[in-house]
Amino acid sequence: MKIERIAGGVTAAKGFKAACCAAGIKYQGRTDMAMISSDAPCGVAGTFTTNVVKAAPVIWDRQIVQTVKAAQAVVVNAGIANAATGAAGMAMCEQTAACAARALGVPADQVLLGSTGVIGPNLPIDRIAAGVAEMAKTLSDTLEAGTAASRAIMTTDTVNKECAVAFDLPAANGQGAVRVHLGGMTKGSGMIHPNMCTMLGYVTTDCAIDQALLQRALSAVVPDTFNMISVDGDTSTNDTLLLLANGLAGNAPIAGEGEAYQTFVEALFTVCRDLAVKMAGDGEGATHLVEMRVTGVDTKEHARALARSVVGSSLVKAMVFGKDANCGRVLCALGYAGVDFDPAVIELYLVGETDTLCFYRDGCVQAFDEDAALKLLSERAVRFLCDMGMGDQEATAWGCDLTYDYVKINGDYRS
Repeated sequence: MKIERIAGGVTAAKGFKAACCAAGIKYQGRTDMAMISSDAPCGVAGTFTTNVVKAAPVIWDRQIVQTVKAAQAVVVNAGIANAATGAAGMAMCEQTAACAARALGVPADQVLLGSTGVIGPNLPIDRIAAGVAEMAKTLSDTLEAGTAASRAIMTTDTVNKECAVAFDLPAANGQGAVRVHLGGMTKGSGMIHPNMCTMLGYVTTDCAIDQALLQRALSAVVPDTFNMISVDGDTSTNDTLLLLANGLAGNAPIAGEGEAYQTFVEALFTVCRDLAVKMAGDGEGATHLVEMRVTGVDTKEHARALARSVVGSSLVKAMVFGKDANCGRVLCALGYAGVDFDPAVIELYLVGETDTLCFYRDGCVQAFDEDAALKLLSERAVRFLCDMGMGDQEATAWGCDLTYDYVKINGDYRS
């Protein structure tokens, strides 16, 4: 079944509303809180940071995903991460959820939370509570409301990130098909590195689907989307990806891994990959998206490791920033990825929008036109392709260049 890209983000699916406000938590003169709500209780799935130091909202959300298995609202703030805040941080989660529960008329243990920003400070409950009350009154199902919410959760992001798709599934009444929608928003620019998904991400759908299958679908798409991006090698304390499904599309509930489930997974993969690539390209201070595709690998895990090694290399990142066609940087990163291969059989290319340049073949760096290489390295997206010559598996990873601005941004992040 065809997956169609449509306008919007978290409000593209039926029954979902969003709002935002300027609560003044850290930033001035801009919105810094967002809310998502559903007209009906949702099944919920999630994946979370693998960092041992977990922010309070991560602990809160994980408990809901694993035990309550239902949600009806999400409250997110930007500026302060509510991480390394101990008991006070968990108390803040309880108070925020209670405020949202009262304002929306939903159970407090069905309110998911997200925070991003500086680690250490406590959130101001008075501003959080005021923001929740204000947003509850301005919730809207318009696409503009979803876009505004995606902007409100930005920190060092330079652009908001959202995506939505639509697809058809069999109707619940057995009469033909119904239109199903899936949309999401993410924030992420720095502290981005596998393994989880390295950001705050919220995906909504009106699809009716079994709770266990919802989690299975999310877990299936993360390894080749959010887990394949890297900006700086740092896995955050707050990484959270949540998927909410309210079932309001009217499709026959997906209860097994048949054609309908595969269509849902494809749609979810499309949205997650789009959001992941947008985050990689918007890395702090970045001027280029860097893509590494490896083919001809013996196993999927080896393919992922090779691709991630290249986009995670500081030397490759610096090379791209300087537009220096030093393919030895890429070869070196492949060589220390922990995968055994024969350097004499691999082929490495720089792939542009219209032209392709061979860097390495038959165990030797190839002669190439420096001006042609400079042209390819000047494109907004710099793409490398390496055929490893040892199998039929492949993987793609995304990152960005390393610039002077990255150091400037993170040298005084708290201020």
